[in-house]
Amino acid sequence: MTYLETTQAHKVDVSRGSHRGELSHQWFTRPNDQRFLSLNDLRDYTQQRYDESAAEVIDNRRIEFLAPEAESIADTKIMSVGLPNGIEVNPTNWSFGQLAGLADAPASYLRKLPSQIATDALAWGMRQNRSVESVKAYWQSNGEQELRAVTGPTYGRIPDFEVVEAVQQIAGDGLGSHGWKVPGVIDWSSQHYNPNVDVTKDTTTLFASDRDVWLFLCDDRNPIEIGKLQDGSPDLVFRGFYVANSEVGAKSLVIACMYLRGVCQNRCLWGVEGFQQLDIRHTSGAPDRFIDEAAPALVQFANGSTEKFLDGVQAARDAKIASDEDEALAWLRARGLSRRRASQIVTAVAEEEGHPIRSVWDAAQGITAIARSIPHQDARIELERVAGGILDRIAA
Repeated sequence: MTYLETTQAHKVDVSRGSHRGELSHQWFTRPNDQRFLSLNDLRDYTQQRYDESAAEVIDNRRIEFLAPEAESIADTKIMSVGLPNGIEVNPTNWSFGQLAGLADAPASYLRKLPSQIATDALAWGMRQNRSVESVKAYWQSNGEQELRAVTGPTYGRIPDFEVVEAVQQIAGDGLGSHGWKVPGVIDWSSQHYNPNVDVTKDTTTLFASDRDVWLFLCDDRNPIEIGKLQDGSPDLVFRGFYVANSEVGAKSLVIACMYLRGVCQNRCLWGVEGFQQLDIRHTSGAPDRFIDEAAPALVQFANGSTEKFLDGVQAARDAKIASDEDEALAWLRARGLSRRRASQIVTAVAEEEGHPIRSVWDAAQGITAIARSIPHQDARIELERVAGGILDRIAA
């Protein structure tokens, strides 16, 4: 197994490892104004948004819901929120949903009503469906006075810009100056992965909106050889990670690290090995956990040795499970797989790896190959967990 440095395209076999679609989902759903070309741009946007924002713990019954007299159709779509400090703010789509949840009212239905009726419903729900309690309002003074979030009083906000800055500590501008960069792309016609792709709005993997930040970076110019492909070419993987956060409560802080073989034009992650994820909910202790756990874990992955991963791969290759097909089927059945599924895995290994199933590594590759053919996400992920589980036990 060899650590390489290359800027050249190299052959990949995406039938190995697992496939993940989190990045592709982000790429497909983000409009242009949520796409950024460097970590510097991403930090500037999220920091300005944070600097213009303020938070205050208030009594839920002192929140006012305001709408103008309905003199035109346009008036029925206008609504604002009055805070006890005298500030009047316009709810975002996200904060409106949070307010509706506090009022125990369906947000999707309220959005269809004239604002004059919706404000009455919200006011009634906030006063009659809830007892007196404190909530934390979070608003942005940017000329439009937007209410960005309404959360519990102990909500532990991890600012999006601080998450981006933590990534910058290891990745610089995210354009390769520190190794870490927006990924290249797989050329399906040649089955080669090219790490050298210009960062544009169409290729970027750096995203942010009024409610979150989401970014993926990889070190694809420094792949690691973990074996050989059927034609004798090196089987290369490289490190990658994604980080997601929402300072307004839309999602937890998530840091996911992995090794992978390539990223396609639609930004799907292919040939993933060793996937690990850390989640931190925005409770009162979340900011401290980010400082003490999440940020150091990311630095350790980025700067640490690949020896543990390589040792785990080698251990899985060395861990023999069978000397023939019957033993392999019995071993797979003992891991909770049906006879039909076990037979499919044995066949997949023979077809895709070019040799009979003999080791834990073979079994994991066969399981993930079958998982890719399962259309239902929950069932696919559950099967991939079996593969990850057996590899984790060997590594441990």
